[in-house]
Amino acid sequence: MTTNHADDFLVFAEEDHAESPNGESGGNDLWKVIIVDDEIEVHQLTRMVLGDFAFDGKRLQFISAYSETEARSLIEEHADAAVILLDVVMDEDDTGLKLVKYIREDLGRTSVRIILRTGQPGQAPERVVIANYDINDYKEKTELTSQKLFTTMMAALRSFRDIMVIENNKVGLEKIINSSADLFELKSMRKFASGVLTQLTSILNLNKNALHCNSFAAAKGGQEEIYILAASGDYSFKDNEKIENVVPPHVYHCIEQTFRSKTSEFQDSYFTCYFRSKSGKENVIYFEGSQDLNEWNRYLIGIYCANVSIAFENIYLNEEVENTQKEIIFTLGEIAETRSKETGHHVKRVAEYTKLLALKYGIPEDEAEMVKLASSMHDVGKVAVPDAILNKPGKLTPAEFDVIKNHANYGYAMLNHSQREIIQTAAIIAYQHHEKFDGTGYPNGLAGDDIHIYGRIVALADVFDALGSDRVYKKAWPLDEILAYFKEQSGRHFDPALVNIFLNNLDSMLAIRDQYAD
Repeated sequence: MTTNHADDFLVFAEEDHAESPNGESGGNDLWKVIIVDDEIEVHQLTRMVLGDFAFDGKRLQFISAYSETEARSLIEEHADAAVILLDVVMDEDDTGLKLVKYIREDLGRTSVRIILRTGQPGQAPERVVIANYDINDYKEKTELTSQKLFTTMMAALRSFRDIMVIENNKVGLEKIINSSADLFELKSMRKFASGVLTQLTSILNLNKNALHCNSFAAAKGGQEEIYILAASGDYSFKDNEKIENVVPPHVYHCIEQTFRSKTSEFQDSYFTCYFRSKSGKENVIYFEGSQDLNEWNRYLIGIYCANVSIAFENIYLNEEVENTQKEIIFTLGEIAETRSKETGHHVKRVAEYTKLLALKYGIPEDEAEMVKLASSMHDVGKVAVPDAILNKPGKLTPAEFDVIKNHANYGYAMLNHSQREIIQTAAIIAYQHHEKFDGTGYPNGLAGDDIHIYGRIVALADVFDALGSDRVYKKAWPLDEILAYFKEQSGRHFDPALVNIFLNNLDSMLAIRDQYAD
């Protein structure tokens, strides 16, 4: 555009807003408009005409580029630009057209609205340009009166806003689909609840402070009590801790009110989401920072929580099945031990020792829990040993000891046919927990790493508990004698690495012994 065309602008802007040298005024409450033209007058007149323009409560932020090189740099820098007013003829006759291809093809910017402006329509005929280039409007500079420029900008911003809404909703739905898939892989209720908090705060760009709470009837009087299942941000808690001991009173009141009303609530600074599982479990998720949540975001939250409630129901059922399996496994292990009249809480202690040693050895939490449960079956083969030998108060004869040793084979034979991972683990432990690191153990004389780590761990846990407990054939050893024995047997009976772990965590081992004392 040349100065000869300036009269075609009916300028009635009453004030010019202070801006930086390239026209930037900053802030997230503005629509970014990039003006690309090699004539300064075009930039000045555009700003003057649209100086008071506002759409959806947001003003315009003008960014000026006067050459192709400068335009490429600024367009790349301002990826969130809503509109580009682009001259066709600048450095070259087709500068604007090359920039259109750069924006759409090289940068992949499909949302920004491109309005091509030209003072020389013969260089870029409208029909050809519209057909061959991805632009959103084509204007000759001579026809751009103030009203037409206002109308053009309004139409472009409406289009950009709607495109961004669609794009954001698409991204939100993709996140919901992806995060739901991730969440459904989590088997632990607590891990699942933590995952829900993480995913929702990510999807909606919320404050990090969030809580997931359960409501249970108290033992006395039937009054409901609220417990925290998971938390993020500034809220830290201990297992099964009551919410009133963790959060500020106003947060507690919001969550309590949601449990009472049984409806989700959206406020300026927070929102609560209520859902109830088919089994009757009530849940409330509390998030801080909801002022930017529009109706679509609330709709997404509703969809997400509906999916989450189904997942919670499945996890509740899975946990119920798993807890039943755990009780059965422990009960079977204890049944085997009750034939030895003095073992008391031996199974529980060995299980806890096993998990502690497994975790300290570096075995993952889920696997360590499985080994803990499986360890309760370590002596299940004793059900096949006659009582007269099993409970003999005096020293066993070599023949009787051979019968006792067979309990490792019996246990393995009972368990190894199952395809369940936990039973397979129990079979390994039953078979190998009497093997010794130097190869002098039974039933197969395995040595070193040929003994499965599960067998090596339970061997140490079992002997530690046996030495520290009374038996029909012996009294419990003093602790100093037990420690001396383990140091002596490091590399012989026991894996040296496990002995070091045991000695370094002796206080924790003793705490378990005291907790489950006979």
